[in-house]
Amino acid sequence: MKEDKKIWLSPPHIGNKEKELVKEAFNTNWIAPVGPHIDSFEIELAKRSRNSNVAALSSGTAAIHLALILAGVQRGDDVICSSFTFSASANPIKYLGANPIFVDSEQESWNMCPFLLEKAIKDALSKNKKPKAIVLVHLYGMPAKLDQIMRIANDYDIPVIEDAAEALGSTYNSQPLGTFGDFGVYSFNGNKIITTSGGGALVCEDKAMIDKARFLATQARDEAPHYEHSQIGYNYRISNVCAAIGLGQLEVLDERVMQKRKINEYYKNELSTINDISFLEERDGSYSNFWLTTIVLDSNSAIDKRKLRLHLEKGNIESRPLWKPMHLQPIFSNCKAYVNGVSVDLFNRGLCLPSGTYMTDEDIKRVVTKIKELYEA
Repeated sequence: MKEDKKIWLSPPHIGNKEKELVKEAFNTNWIAPVGPHIDSFEIELAKRSRNSNVAALSSGTAAIHLALILAGVQRGDDVICSSFTFSASANPIKYLGANPIFVDSEQESWNMCPFLLEKAIKDALSKNKKPKAIVLVHLYGMPAKLDQIMRIANDYDIPVIEDAAEALGSTYNSQPLGTFGDFGVYSFNGNKIITTSGGGALVCEDKAMIDKARFLATQARDEAPHYEHSQIGYNYRISNVCAAIGLGQLEVLDERVMQKRKINEYYKNELSTINDISFLEERDGSYSNFWLTTIVLDSNSAIDKRKLRLHLEKGNIESRPLWKPMHLQPIFSNCKAYVNGVSVDLFNRGLCLPSGTYMTDEDIKRVVTKIKELYEA
């Protein structure tokens, strides 16, 4: 019996326009970490970021690292970070020898809890050690409670680095995510809503900050006919070839967001009859790209996330548990954390369903049929 084709969680989706632009880069011999496609990519991305200034980089992780440097974070400083996220949100804090302080989630958006955020800040101030920055994540493309979090950050004069790696195309009150904080971060990794193969971007209203980011990202080379360096630099610039892919991908971003939202809506409609399954919902003002459609299983259900995941796997369908919170990760076990149990509970009961825009109607029907098969057995 022939095996069904693999349905991946979120594979890259490349079209003909991207191929044409990459061919153009080859034909003009711009196979380098400089070139016209990088400039164009930054300009087009800026248009989608309230005309902020943009530095196109090698990864979203690099963008967070540079944002922390530009925010003045140094060895021994404290940085508040969302706990419910991928490790790339927190690793750059450690690169600098700073101390992550993890803050748990609230139930509605699954993002940083404003109450715990303020508690963490007040506790730090009581010890005369004001946090240097806040790394706020918009998980799975869902906007955090930005009104409350930005008010708190502004009240205490702490810069916010918005990790919108999963949230390009999402908005809050019609404003793009990544443009609320002092710095915004995007990722164009292969599994994101659009990709440059590997890449990321740093966004900031302050042109001088982005100029400095570009300088640091190109090995901090000083103005001189020879190679002169007075600061430590990094090899963090995106290549012209990758930027060419990104240019083509930006043209279809709105279409990709609509496809992701259509996939999410289909899952919700088709699985609504299963009471043990619930979905992450948008709140007033929130518009999510639904980068991944996520479900949470009832704690009293006979079917847990492992059983469902393995059942899908037998059907050659990839799914994945929700992020394991950073305060549970062995590498961060000694870090201070403000927890309320929300992210641990979601990790224990949650699963990401296939959400790739390459999915056909038959693919998504196959996923739904496989899930229903388990619950109707």
